[in-house]
Amino acid sequence: MGSAKNEGNPMPQDKSMDYGMLGDDDTSSSEKLEKYTGTVSWEYLKPHFQNEALIYVDPSLSIIEVGEAFTKDDSSKVAAWRESGEILAPSQPHADFWERSEALFAALVVSPFVLIQPSAD
Repeated sequence: MGSAKNEGNPMPQDKSMDYGMLGDDDTSSSEKLEKYTGTVSWEYLKPHFQNEALIYVDPSLSIIEVGEAFTKDDSSKVAAWRESGEILAPSQPHADFWERSEALFAALVVSPFVLIQPSAD
C-alpha cells in the first residue's frame, strides 16, 4: 500500500480527520435496532418480497429480539422460530392479502433481510 509519506492515499491519516461517526455510538445493539425500525406500507415492501428478502415475524415476538438474533447470527434461535412458524418467508397469498388490505408493518432492515411485523398503529 502507501509509504510513510502517505503516497497512493489521497486522504491524510491524521487523527483530526477521524470524526468517529460509526464507532462512538455507545447505545446497546437493541437500541440501535430500535432506531432502524419504522412503519411502512406494503407498497414499500413489495420489491423486498419480490427479491425474497422479507421475513414475517409473528406479533408474539419482539421484532428487535429477532433482529438481534439475526445480527448475532444466532442460528439456533432463528431455526427454532422458523420451525415453530413464528418467523417465515411470506408467500404469494400473504402478499395478495396485504395488497388488498393496504396493510402497514413495522419493518427492520437486517441486511440482506427485511423483518416485518403487523403494525400496532
